[in-house]
Amino acid sequence: MSRKLKNSELDRLDVTGFKDAEKSPIIIILDNVRSLNNIGSVFRTADAFLIQKIYLCGITATPPHKDIRKTALGATESVDWEYRKDTLELVDELKQSDVKIVSVEQAENAVMLNEYRVDSEETTALIFGNEVKGVSQDVVNASDTVLEIPQFGTKHSLNISVSTGVVVWDIWSKQNALK
Repeated sequence: MSRKLKNSELDRLDVTGFKDAEKSPIIIILDNVRSLNNIGSVFRTADAFLIQKIYLCGITATPPHKDIRKTALGATESVDWEYRKDTLELVDELKQSDVKIVSVEQAENAVMLNEYRVDSEETTALIFGNEVKGVSQDVVNASDTVLEIPQFGTKHSLNISVSTGVVVWDIWSKQNALK
């Protein structure tokens, strides 16, 4: 039988240790995400995988907010973030810095996540969109790649915080398997 570990046994970084740690070559962009709880959950996922930065764009709310704080559990203090009014302008700026732009969306010619190959040396910006409308079409058009999470049930989509966890884990594990 396996004994559950206490938090004190998990050997996690503190905020200073997180800030000083080498980050994953992954950036998260939230394109007009409405739910404060989803935003907080994305911060927690970003903390778990040492994400470089989160960009909160358009109508996406920013910390500090009690509903973001409730699900982020302190990750808004560890993960670097920045607000940008226009997602497309940010995408253009990141492309000029040789960041690979990847929208997570259901679209024609999308690459299934399980088939997606990564370059462990390349910084990738993963874009997650609005809970109803998804990633804006102009942002999808500007992306280098569109990734789709394979689904086999009756529903058309996953919650954005779930999608973020699935995609970040997949990309992170592929990047680290190559090292």
